[in-house]
Amino acid sequence: MKKIALLAVAIAAAAPVASYAQDASGTDTSTEAKAPDGSKAFGIEPYVGVMGGYDSYDKSSEFGSANGGKMDGALIQGVAGVNVPIGPAFVGVEGNAAKGFGDISWEYGVKGRVGARAGDSGMVYATAGYEWVNGKASHGYGDKSDWIYGVGAEVGPKDIGLGGITGNAGVRLRFEVDTYDFDSLRPMAGVIFHF
Repeated sequence: MKKIALLAVAIAAAAPVASYAQDASGTDTSTEAKAPDGSKAFGIEPYVGVMGGYDSYDKSSEFGSANGGKMDGALIQGVAGVNVPIGPAFVGVEGNAAKGFGDISWEYGVKGRVGARAGDSGMVYATAGYEWVNGKASHGYGDKSDWIYGVGAEVGPKDIGLGGITGNAGVRLRFEVDTYDFDSLRPMAGVIFHF
């Protein structure tokens, strides 16, 4: 019985070492699942970012004003979130807060993300969530909230020919288009910092 217990302890101690073993050429020989970018297929990837763009609402939207104009304005937005890779796919959640200009005072919200990882550090995704929008009362617009939907893509330096300056993690460029209850068009672009 004592020999079986010692054998079990030895196997348990050797298992983690074996999973990270490398051959003499430095090639990873582990059987751990990998994502397309070579990173672990399962885990948690937090990120933060800064984006800029423009939000334009239809005249017939719930943001109609007394003078019949349409609400629009530039945005500077901060985002923070976490992705959970699932092999070549991922799911995630993200929060945002945006300072508006023109007719928009503030926008903030939360949304879920689901998509596929591609290339060295790229990803394409769809989003859905809830957004709160504060229009400028002095321009005749009120505060509203509703569902927001979108699509987007992120690319890393290696994906755009810069030779993997930051490796699999680090800086990525994001391009995204959202719509507030199908009453607006909100193109955004920015820089995302993955950890």
